[in-house]
Amino acid sequence: MNKNTQHQATLKRLERFSRFTDSSIGIPFTKFKFGIEALIGILPVVGDLAGLALSTYVLFEAQRLGVGWGVKLRIIINMLIDFTVGLIPFFGDIFDAYFKANTRNTQLLKRYLHERSKKEDL
Repeated sequence: MNKNTQHQATLKRLERFSRFTDSSIGIPFTKFKFGIEALIGILPVVGDLAGLALSTYVLFEAQRLGVGWGVKLRIIINMLIDFTVGLIPFFGDIFDAYFKANTRNTQLLKRYLHERSKKEDL
């Protein structure tokens, strides 16, 4: 399997993961969706720690893909924002449903790999 095919397969897995954690549950009669991470974040501290643990999957894949430290640092910052604000009772749960850290981080990886692919084609 060539490098581009591997990257596409990884991105596809991460997009499925992000959808599950960030937007797999729809609110009837609205377009708003939230995911399992916002749901488990309702549990004080333990739920937020579980969400942080789930988010490390995107960071793990970024490391496996050889992503630069700049992108990994932005991923970590998004994870920490999601975790820290998520600790605030009630407001943190609402924030979790809107912030969608895993989706943001998957998009960061997607842009990075697209840019890297363009540079390699030159």
